[in-house]
Amino acid sequence: MKTKLACAALAFAANAALAGITPPDELVKTVMLDMQRTIVQDKDLKGGDRAKTMQVIEQKALPYFNYPGMAALAVGVNWRKATPEQKKRLAEEFRTLLVRTYASSLSSFGDQQFEFRPLRLKPDDTDVTVQVRVLQPGSQPVVVEYDMEKTPEGWKCYDVRVAGISLVVNYRTEFSAIVRDKGIDGLIATLETKNKSLEAAEAKK
Repeated sequence: MKTKLACAALAFAANAALAGITPPDELVKTVMLDMQRTIVQDKDLKGGDRAKTMQVIEQKALPYFNYPGMAALAVGVNWRKATPEQKKRLAEEFRTLLVRTYASSLSSFGDQQFEFRPLRLKPDDTDVTVQVRVLQPGSQPVVVEYDMEKTPEGWKCYDVRVAGISLVVNYRTEFSAIVRDKGIDGLIATLETKNKSLEAAEAKK
């Protein structure tokens, strides 16, 4: 269920103009509801069309995630050991991993209901947490928190917590173990292999 809920983390972006002028809590609300309407109205998305689902994620979500920053947080202290080229490759593979991980759960997004919690935003705030309660029939509400930062391109998400569990911290534990055993290049190779395996599995479907 948490994987399905975390897909909401990839589903709160609409268009570039919104990110520049809309407060983060209003942005989250507007684009999540817009994304939900898109899914409800598109039978291919509700049916789990992988190619179309990934296209939607690429176009509507990823531009509003700071995935290089997320990759840096996930890699943790080892990020400082990476060369510029290694950092670039890590960010690219992490980006691909996010898309492929959550593409399979996007269709369930159309069945969820959301309770958007108010945010007290100060004029000089540049780092805030937007909270949403996800309501699902037969289940307890789950709190999803979006850590967002204000950038020159507008508000972007750099971490997501589902029921208190951080997406970035979860990856950090795994990545740290890989770097310890195989080094930075080993982590890049591991992510590349994982992404290729996910791609192969999608092709079979």
